[in-house]
Amino acid sequence: MSHRQCSLTGVSGNVRLSLDLACAEMETLSIDSAFASLTEDEGPYEELLNTAQDDGILKEIDISQHTKEGFEKADPSQFELLKVLGQGSYGKVFLVRKIKGSDRGQLYAMKVLRKATLKVRDRVRSKMERDILAEVNHPFIVKLHYAFQTEGKLYLILDFLRGGDLFTRLSKEVMFTEEDVKFYLAELALALDHLHSLGIIYRDLKPENILLDEEGHIKITDFGLSKEAIDHDKRAYSFCGTIEYMAPEVVNRRGHTHSADWWSFGVLMFEMLTGSLPFQGKDRKETMALILKAKLGMPQFLSPEVQSLIRALFKRNPTNRLGAGPDGVEEIKRHNFFGNIDWNKLYRREIKPPFKPAVGRPDDTFHFDPEFTSRTPTDSPGIPPSANTHQLFRGFSFVATNLDQEQSIAEIRQNSTVNTIVQQLHGTKIHFTDGYEMKEDVGLGAYSVCKRCIHKITSVEYAVKIIDRAKKDPSEEIEILLRYGQHPNIITLKDVYDDGKYVYLVMELMRGGELLDRILHQKSFSERETSAVLCTITKTVEYLHSQGVVHRDLKPSNILYVDETGDPESIRICDFGFAKQLRAENGLLMTPCYTANFVAPEVLKKQGYDAACDIWSLGILLYTMLAGFTPFANGPNDTPEEILARIGSGKYALIGGNWDTVSDAAKDIVTKMLHVDPHQRLTAPQVLRHQWIVNREQLSQSQLIRQDIQLVKGAMAATYLALNRSPLAPKLEPVESSSLAQRRGMKRLTSTGL
Repeated sequence: MSHRQCSLTGVSGNVRLSLDLACAEMETLSIDSAFASLTEDEGPYEELLNTAQDDGILKEIDISQHTKEGFEKADPSQFELLKVLGQGSYGKVFLVRKIKGSDRGQLYAMKVLRKATLKVRDRVRSKMERDILAEVNHPFIVKLHYAFQTEGKLYLILDFLRGGDLFTRLSKEVMFTEEDVKFYLAELALALDHLHSLGIIYRDLKPENILLDEEGHIKITDFGLSKEAIDHDKRAYSFCGTIEYMAPEVVNRRGHTHSADWWSFGVLMFEMLTGSLPFQGKDRKETMALILKAKLGMPQFLSPEVQSLIRALFKRNPTNRLGAGPDGVEEIKRHNFFGNIDWNKLYRREIKPPFKPAVGRPDDTFHFDPEFTSRTPTDSPGIPPSANTHQLFRGFSFVATNLDQEQSIAEIRQNSTVNTIVQQLHGTKIHFTDGYEMKEDVGLGAYSVCKRCIHKITSVEYAVKIIDRAKKDPSEEIEILLRYGQHPNIITLKDVYDDGKYVYLVMELMRGGELLDRILHQKSFSERETSAVLCTITKTVEYLHSQGVVHRDLKPSNILYVDETGDPESIRICDFGFAKQLRAENGLLMTPCYTANFVAPEVLKKQGYDAACDIWSLGILLYTMLAGFTPFANGPNDTPEEILARIGSGKYALIGGNWDTVSDAAKDIVTKMLHVDPHQRLTAPQVLRHQWIVNREQLSQSQLIRQDIQLVKGAMAATYLALNRSPLAPKLEPVESSSLAQRRGMKRLTSTGL
């Protein structure tokens, strides 16, 4: 085995420690060997953050030096390394899974600090971060669950927030309005005020340090640069933070208080609303000069309320700055810009965020920088620190309470190319067949084939959709599935692979088969059951439409059962190959507020037309379930011209056969869903409010008569074939995913304290 000499500089900067490390072992370090050289905790010093919640009010109680009964002390061996989430000069942040204890299986972010390679200031900084986090229990601040140390390292076990950071959202994904920005700033103001109430100056406020949880609420993190002050009159003099966000009093080192955070708050507000920073020179020196003296260029497209708040925050004399007075954050909360915010509802997280991050598997890291997530997650063995470091980190370990109340984290992902997605999931060398065994075909489409497959380790069966890259770009389909696949009636995307020629989408296996197959094979299927099926499907379509997504291919063969129970709740809408997410002209997604205020009428009209097409497809399905045959085709041999002529005339039978026994309400809803004018067709919410859905219990349970199954399916296939060949039909093409990052050229700002 080949070896190499690795030199590390000790704390003093002049002590060199040489280790003989095996390269191969470093590359493939297991969780056991990764921590093998670390000694046990240095002593009995462990502390417990004891927070109590009474009547909805969060109370902070002093830290005591004991471990609460029923909770075990954590150590590195209790965590499985999954991925690297980030890396700084002082250490790494890993995605980890707890493999022991009462919270076994829970995902966390683990910040590992290498004590032997930290500057003394950094060591003090990491201790400070632990002290601050231990005192903080707030809905918009990252929670510390454990902290512990070994001879070589410090560990912070934090919330894993899979929505990524606000920087990603700002730079490459979503169009915000002033109303949207107001939501984030309001939550941020509450978080900063809480820190200030504890005597903490945050000082490193920037989008990268504002994370999003699975619902889209913010959580601020990285307290490494925070200074703990006794009171608001005590000033801190350290020069730290990110230059572009620094307050003038921080730049000139004349001492600063918590009001410096409100300047940074203003910088963030300006950047979110304009896409640029208010004071940014060609280099560090020029930027500092601009912060100290430059006149602010105020864009006139900003509302008067926004301009007023920004000017009040950008006061170079900190005592005149909004938020610096005796009322603190109340001054900011009273400003006209925040006039329509219900602060109590906001604190209780009852206000819906403007953007929900895309979601996927529990351990996905789509929203984190692929520069880090593609790395092998190895925590290199710690170097024994110099003797005088023990006192500095004495009392570092503690356990958080209420583990049983901590919920597992929900889902994530970002607007990205397939290559980036795959790299973040698997790195660059793993092929689909490395993880799965391919089996027989279960479906065939124009651009893809679907096969059954088996996961080699777990033996769980899945379906894999194999898409020919040359024929179809699957980016939009992948993003929609990851963002909305957590809905119970939308197929779940489990994994993504790409070999350059084909993209492999691993999904739930639909064991129950196609909806029409199951219904037509059943011995009895009633009008009441038909109403239940349509209700489930329409609720799902309503959810998609409310999110700006149109499916555009809702033929019955794309609606399947996940199991063989026949329960309507086991229905899944599948195949989002033609689905489209409403986007702005520059390709970015839009919040509902942006859509309502800034989207051109013709764009909304096109979106409405596509949504109406989805309803029309559901009308075809409903007609077929009720009548036992399709409305516009008699069989597989009907020509496209014949079918299109019938569709264009809007004529179909509502008498004879089953129509003589089904309710008038059924005929009414069918007629309104199949209306030839898309503008007069029912919307998804209107379908759900129709009496035929609402009063389902009054409907007949008599068996409906059906045609031969092959005849019905053939007629249905002929209908959709005719539609897709028609020049009058909308052209079904995938929208190219866009990842614009022009606001700051995707150049991440580095912190001077690192």
